[in-house]
Amino acid sequence: MSALLWALVALPLGAGVLLLVVGRRADRAAPGVALAVAVSALGLAVTAAFRHPSARAPFLDGLPMRLTVDGLSGLLAVTVTAVTLVVLLFSAAEFGSGEARARFFGLMLLFAGSMLVTVTAATLPVLLMGWEVMGATSWALIGYWWRDPERTSAADTAFLTTRTADLGLYLAAGAALASGAGPTSYSSLSLDGLARADEPWLSFITAGVVVAALGKSAQLPFSFWLSKAMRGPSPVSALLHSATMVVAGAYLLLRTGPLLDASGWGDDVVAWTGAATAILLGLVAIAQADLKQLLAASSCAQIGFMVLAAGAGATTGGTLQLVAHAAAKSLLFLAAGAWLTALGTQQLPALLGAARHHRTVGTAFTVAALSLAGLPPLSLWAAKDVLLAGALERSPWLYAAGLAGAFLSAVYSAKALWFVWRPAVARPDARRIPAGAVWPLVLLAFACVALVVPAFPPVRDSVSRVLAVSGQPAPHAWEFVLSAGLALLAAAGAWAWGARTLPLAARVKSGFADWLGLERAAHVLLVAPAMRLARAAAAFDDRVLDRAVEGSASATVRLARWTNDVVERAVDGTVGAVAAGTRALGRWARRPQTGQLHQYLAQAVAAFTVLAVVLVLVR
Repeated sequence: MSALLWALVALPLGAGVLLLVVGRRADRAAPGVALAVAVSALGLAVTAAFRHPSARAPFLDGLPMRLTVDGLSGLLAVTVTAVTLVVLLFSAAEFGSGEARARFFGLMLLFAGSMLVTVTAATLPVLLMGWEVMGATSWALIGYWWRDPERTSAADTAFLTTRTADLGLYLAAGAALASGAGPTSYSSLSLDGLARADEPWLSFITAGVVVAALGKSAQLPFSFWLSKAMRGPSPVSALLHSATMVVAGAYLLLRTGPLLDASGWGDDVVAWTGAATAILLGLVAIAQADLKQLLAASSCAQIGFMVLAAGAGATTGGTLQLVAHAAAKSLLFLAAGAWLTALGTQQLPALLGAARHHRTVGTAFTVAALSLAGLPPLSLWAAKDVLLAGALERSPWLYAAGLAGAFLSAVYSAKALWFVWRPAVARPDARRIPAGAVWPLVLLAFACVALVVPAFPPVRDSVSRVLAVSGQPAPHAWEFVLSAGLALLAAAGAWAWGARTLPLAARVKSGFADWLGLERAAHVLLVAPAMRLARAAAAFDDRVLDRAVEGSASATVRLARWTNDVVERAVDGTVGAVAAGTRALGRWARRPQTGQLHQYLAQAVAAFTVLAVVLVLVR
């Protein structure tokens, strides 16, 4: 059983590293290798989801490396591998032969493998390993076209923002260790054991996990990094921002639900942060004129519902939302990428009639957008109501906030559809979308329809049993009707409003279009003070430390010269005088040494005479 789990994570990781090492020489074979690996990984994930394997390997003394697949991680592993396969199918048809295919497909596999490590990790250290590799490969994928400075700058912004939030996991791991029974007791680092920590460590663990999860999932106040991440290739956006990186934080919150509940405050903070993100980023999505920016803001908003579900304890609803969102959002990003390739733009006014020009892509895009809008009988309509039932059980105000976010979902989805379905304009320079890039979109469109089934009994009850959660709130019929009616009303209103601007103050509209000014606020509150502190430290180093070191060196040189000129001369003179006196004494001492006995006798007589006189005088 452990071999199955090791193979699941090692296969994409190993293949990804191999493609990266071989480089351009593997460009031709890279798509085929990546697809074969993705198909194998999907098969292994499905098998693991049924068998629930676990794996263990030595790591540190008393702290083994542990991976496990349970209900939640099994569903996530299947979702990740399925979306990865579809995105790679699209990429194999879309990416030209002149691109660095081995680097692209290698990074995509490495990213998917690190996500699989993240969702199957049973302890914080293993989770951190997958989490860190996932962040590093996302940076490389967003900045894939590294010769463009704007793209590399966007990758840096995304990486540094999420990296800052990731420090929360290190805080959580340190607090978990500190809460252990002894210096060699690592059981407290188990994800299932975090909720058993005592205060104040429990609050530190909760805060660290929440901050890291909100940062990775682009929730308030970290949402702006997802706007920058849109500089990457569309397949990257489809994978990173539908079923993998941005949902990793939501997954972590769903996984650590007992920790949020045990803290006494974590669940409320998480639930209301998710609700606020769903509303505010929904307004941001409505204000966008760029399709990928609209989809990015909608990702933040839709993941806000998953975060709300984690805080409200609606694990089943949050999981259903996560899976349904993965299908819909990956389809929307891939369609946007297909139009970008064919039409050379992603600006909504320039995409007028795009769906009419490419009917199959337009139809698939419409299915996903209507699902995102929450219209029946599509998947996100029902999944959202399942999680909102948990919000209603916790607080009517939280439920109302969730409905407001759902209302806005219909508005920005209908806005996107209005532009792409308007009467087509002449496009003589439009390029053909490869057939191989179209049918993965059709598969995802079918998934958007089929995934409505798990939101209703008896399949929903089976999902709850698989997730090992009980007492999950079930929505009433009127909740389905209410959300569907609101979505229809919002979509109809948005369609009727069309491209007219909203009667709002220019500052308000620009604020939402600029993602609430979150990036500027981050620069003002964090980046600018950090840079000022760095400049002050550099100035102190240059003007104080460097000068002190240089002054000390100069003084030492001057002291050495003075020593050489004065002290050395005096010492040399003293030594010379002692040597001269010694030589003089030696010459005087040699004079009595004549070798004649009568002189020695005379010298002895004189010496005894002097001695006798001294003795007489002393007495």
